[in-house]
Amino acid sequence: MNPVLAELHDKARAVLDPVHYDFFAGGVGDEVVLAENEAAFLRLALLPRVLRGKKVSDAFPVLISPTAFHKLAHPDGELATARAAAGTILVSSMASTVPIADVVAAATGPVWFQLYVQPDPEVTQALVRRAERAGCTALVVTVDSPVFGRHRRDIAHGFHDLPAGLAAENMRDLHGVPGLRKIEMSAFSWEDIDRLRSMTSLPLWVKGVLHPADAVLAVAHGVAGIVVSNHGGRQLDLTPAAVEALPGVVDAVAGRVPVVLDGGVRSGGDIALALALGASAVGIGRPVLWGLAADGEAGVRRVLDVLRDEYEHVLAMCGGELTRDMVVVRGTGVSGWRG
Repeated sequence: MNPVLAELHDKARAVLDPVHYDFFAGGVGDEVVLAENEAAFLRLALLPRVLRGKKVSDAFPVLISPTAFHKLAHPDGELATARAAAGTILVSSMASTVPIADVVAAATGPVWFQLYVQPDPEVTQALVRRAERAGCTALVVTVDSPVFGRHRRDIAHGFHDLPAGLAAENMRDLHGVPGLRKIEMSAFSWEDIDRLRSMTSLPLWVKGVLHPADAVLAVAHGVAGIVVSNHGGRQLDLTPAAVEALPGVVDAVAGRVPVVLDGGVRSGGDIALALALGASAVGIGRPVLWGLAADGEAGVRRVLDVLRDEYEHVLAMCGGELTRDMVVVRGTGVSGWRG
């Protein structure tokens, strides 16, 4: 992990209620995948190219991933995150503690809306309409969560609902919603993706794809993009690390839609590795929460600035271009990805 991010993590852990820290930091089951998301990057390295004379692009291939309940980390919640985004795409969680309209109003760049398909189709449609009216520019449907993951830390703490005074504000005033202190998940199918596409003109991404065959189906069903993700190790403790699944999805998609990697990115070097393996961009989740808890808006901005500076340095050192043949598996001497 970048040392600045490590510092923000340590400060966040010191200031957060331990119950809330464990909610943000924890994973499913034995938390094997949670650790593997980061460890998999450490098994990779870049074999740089030289004498290319290429100008380094000023593009910053990072999105802020959807994470729930930011007011557990800081009183300003998602408003602070939105203000800090500074042009970076913010994927705002359906489980936000600030209404999506207020998030969009506070943001300095594009806001996408993350959606869990709900048991009641009318609630799902109402959420889509709410995102449209707010001015969101894309819809990101999480597809890896037919049920909640079993988080042992949360179970040990008895943490199941938001504390009194906080709410999942995007669910407010929707007919049929059982409560505002937690959200519901539901199993659904590709036919539901088709229905979602038919009800909105917003570009529709799917988040939570790991299997190449599902990536092919996603393209066939007209999605605008794919997020390779194992939900930050929060849903199934048997998946590969997200970066290990990335090349297979990239190959299956074959350039027909962009592919974003979400999971385990903790440095500018991790960003570079993901792009070399074919990602169009990466999503940043927990580091944003650590910055938010440690220092509010300024802390989130610091996370993004540090990652940008480090990524640009790595890119310059690699000749301004990142390709799969530059990825080396540490300890094997093998150039090129064999996963």
